[in-house]
Amino acid sequence: MHDVQVPQELLDRAKGLRGGRDVVFDRVDPAKTALVVVDLQNGFMEEGAPVEAPVAREIVPNVNRIAAATRAAGGTVVFLRYTNDATDPTPWVGYDGLLGEGVGDGMRDTFKAGGHYHALWPGLEVKDEDLVLDKTRFSGFTPGTCDLHDLLQARGIDTLMIAGTTSNCCCESTARDANQLNYNTIYLTDGCAALSDAEHLAALISMATIFADLQSADRAVKTLEDSARPAAAAE
Repeated sequence: MHDVQVPQELLDRAKGLRGGRDVVFDRVDPAKTALVVVDLQNGFMEEGAPVEAPVAREIVPNVNRIAAATRAAGGTVVFLRYTNDATDPTPWVGYDGLLGEGVGDGMRDTFKAGGHYHALWPGLEVKDEDLVLDKTRFSGFTPGTCDLHDLLQARGIDTLMIAGTTSNCCCESTARDANQLNYNTIYLTDGCAALSDAEHLAALISMATIFADLQSADRAVKTLEDSARPAAAAE
């Protein structure tokens, strides 16, 4: 797991902005809550994979535990897959300007729909009732590139828990957009992974001070379990 800690001065600032609360969303409506698991695919997870994030393998038990708690509470679990879709009507060319020659083509090949590296990591506990969605951008909310927002809205979802990889790219992009689309956003501190501790910490800092409520796996499971209990029992 990443060995990082958000600087106390930034946590204090966030706490001050949030009315003195360490945890903002300590109660949720489970039926309106979704765990969004971002890009835990072979291409990021497998040893020696083209974009291997080794810590991503370590977060899988936490992700499975939160997913089980989400289902038990009556919520929705969504697995996103980063995808290169040759039929995409608006193909992304961002790789071409930012990366060196051949690197963009390598990324496209790695995450080609239906390929081995595109598949979800086999250690994930994916159930029949879960949603598995492809996205062709870093964020699951980029218009025209994923059905995530429409499907969440159809289910009345207003609160998201974000897990997956990488912390500072697809997880952060999805969480930022979720916040801007009026979802209550919870970013799972030990349910996300990056290529380095520094990048993971950078994502946590952005989330903590502006975009999301930080919760550990233990705290998120407690949030779900407390919220699922009848009001009288929770008091």
